[in-house]
Amino acid sequence: MHKSLRFMSINKQVRLEALLKRAKRIYPSHLKRNSIVNLNVEDLLGSHEKLIMDPVHGGIAISRREVAIIDHALFQRLRFICQNDILSLVFPGATHSRFLHSIGAMHVGGRMFMAMVENGLKLAAKTLNNHQIRSETLEAISYFHRIVRCACLLHDSGHSSFSHQFSRTDTIQKLLGEKDLFKELWAGIDARFAYPETPSFLEHEHYSIRIAHEILEDIANNHPHINEDGIIMRDILALMETADIAPSQSFETHAQNLWPIMQQDLERRLPEKFGFKVRDMLSLIVSGELDADRADYMLRDGFHSSVTIGGFNLDHLLSNLSFGLCEQTGWVGMAIADKGLSSLEDFVYSRHQMYRQVYAHKTAQGFDWLLRAAINEVMLDPKTDKFVKMSLRDVQQFKNLSDNYFWEAFRCYAETRTHSYSRCILERIKMPHLATRVNLSKNEESTYRQFLADEQHVPVDTIIVSSITARFTRIRDQFSEIKVLKKDSNGNVTYKLIAKTSRFFDKFSDDRIIHFYTDPCAK
Repeated sequence: MHKSLRFMSINKQVRLEALLKRAKRIYPSHLKRNSIVNLNVEDLLGSHEKLIMDPVHGGIAISRREVAIIDHALFQRLRFICQNDILSLVFPGATHSRFLHSIGAMHVGGRMFMAMVENGLKLAAKTLNNHQIRSETLEAISYFHRIVRCACLLHDSGHSSFSHQFSRTDTIQKLLGEKDLFKELWAGIDARFAYPETPSFLEHEHYSIRIAHEILEDIANNHPHINEDGIIMRDILALMETADIAPSQSFETHAQNLWPIMQQDLERRLPEKFGFKVRDMLSLIVSGELDADRADYMLRDGFHSSVTIGGFNLDHLLSNLSFGLCEQTGWVGMAIADKGLSSLEDFVYSRHQMYRQVYAHKTAQGFDWLLRAAINEVMLDPKTDKFVKMSLRDVQQFKNLSDNYFWEAFRCYAETRTHSYSRCILERIKMPHLATRVNLSKNEESTYRQFLADEQHVPVDTIIVSSITARFTRIRDQFSEIKVLKKDSNGNVTYKLIAKTSRFFDKFSDDRIIHFYTDPCAK
């Protein structure tokens, strides 16, 4: 056994040895025992600096760099941000945090990439029997595996209090659109490497890039021994949303070394800007229609909400993922085997059901509206307003922006105002639900609201409207980032659009689910 395998878990030994044996079987003349001495073989499948026990995925091994990221104060703040804002007022078990979800997404992201590697080796075994795989290719696998995991780990690090509901609040939206916000957030740093043009409105993804940059910069300055792993910060950030970051030369070299297991013809020339194409492909694991984020939160939200509708077979889905590379068009993306298409259908259907039955639940949506109204209330306090403004502009102050801060603000506000939205949140006072409609236009919504007011004999401004949009049409409408891999009897590979392979996705649309309520604080 290779000396660096001795202290790995039995599970990892079996998996890594199986991967190396497969590589040796494909390229027997090159892969000798000593040819991978300098390779970080632990990182190839995730090192075991520490083990986190997760209720959804079981034991999750984490590397030294990942431990340093997780232990950083800007990441630890995610412990105090609930994954599903205040969904626990309807599903009491849904108290899990963004912290645990981020670690779960890291784990799933690493598994997704390694599944694509293993399936690439299977294809290579049938077509490249007389060729060799170099140790540089295994090093490329190790490098991409590590940066994918780090990008997934940091993908939600910019979420503020109560996650998505925070940025949907009127007063907060005004702050996020202020002119000099981006400049102050990046004070002292030239952000043009990530944003050639200054964003006019900041989403949580913009904050994730800023927080990730701060965390990784701190690690580079204060943990020099960790940087011996050779990972370049910009390559992690390049896989995350909103930024347009050119990968490093090291990334480009690794991308070229990954080439032998991404295609079946060694005579085929590398596409132009291949590093950029690999960057775009790997970013789909971090944020795409089929990504580690969604795969984890569906399983996790279903588990903690004690519902079964968010379940799907993750193992079967991953076993059918591979690198996609079309010679005719130069397309590079994620491919799913024809036999695994049913798993993708289960994945999309489960997400659809989670939106319908959990996220868009009439009582949950009512509390979301009350939460936004309560945030607007407490933002009227000059101290609260000043604190939030400072937190959104100063990356160090940002770590104090958590759910707990606003819960305390709600309590202070409700102490002297018994007729308030803050009190409704604290004492779980529900808004009376009147009706639910789907996909109304703004005019139809206004007309129906007036109808309900007349029916209830109340002023129209006491009829509350809360909506949520579930987006599903990207796969249906000629989605090209994921394609279906088909093989003929001779083993030749072709890629087909999902919409032209399965009619299953035609039934899904971007539904806007609209609930109507009576204002519980109306006088």
